[in-house]
Amino acid sequence: MNESFILSIPTTKAHRESLEMTWIEIIAPADADPRLAKIYQRSAGDGQVDRILLAHSLRPHTLEGHMALYRAVLHHPRNTLNRAFAEAIGVLVSRVNCCGYCVDHHLAGMRRALADPRRTGAWTRALEDGPRDEVFDTRQRAALAYAEQLALAPAEISESTISLLRKSGWNDGEILEINQITAYFCYANRTVLGLGVTTEGEELGEHPDQ
Repeated sequence: MNESFILSIPTTKAHRESLEMTWIEIIAPADADPRLAKIYQRSAGDGQVDRILLAHSLRPHTLEGHMALYRAVLHHPRNTLNRAFAEAIGVLVSRVNCCGYCVDHHLAGMRRALADPRRTGAWTRALEDGPRDEVFDTRQRAALAYAEQLALAPAEISESTISLLRKSGWNDGEILEINQITAYFCYANRTVLGLGVTTEGEELGEHPDQ
């Protein structure tokens, strides 16, 4: 890298913060214009604005889209999937995509939903390539296998894969929820990994529910 290029790197406050949070410039909440500040408020309430959301700050409409999808997939009152298991799917998908940011955040969410340290430890080990049959029932294992395959090799999914989920006890609405959780986390993982988002200095698992 030549000296002239080094000297041309911007040194604005936002750029310095972006080097710590992402590989692109971000607009911190304190520097947001009224429209972006309102989106941040709706996205985070009175809590922190997670860095995965800050990464959208140069295109606020994509932040709004991200939060709409996140809430619909994981926090909508008409969803029927158990909250802790939905988080477990997110942890698994994030692990196979090597997204430590989402693993850390959603392990915290799974821990909070389970409210049982022993079960949390057992689920965490099982999701880390431990024996799943000692922790998850047949129905849950089928869902996790589907999510893993969909994340790693989506073209290999076939109608017979869906039939196996039905035979395991999932109805079509629940299968759709599992599909959408998996698809959302693949999107979130690629947002994080593609922009260098980190959890350094961030409170984990503080996602808004509503």
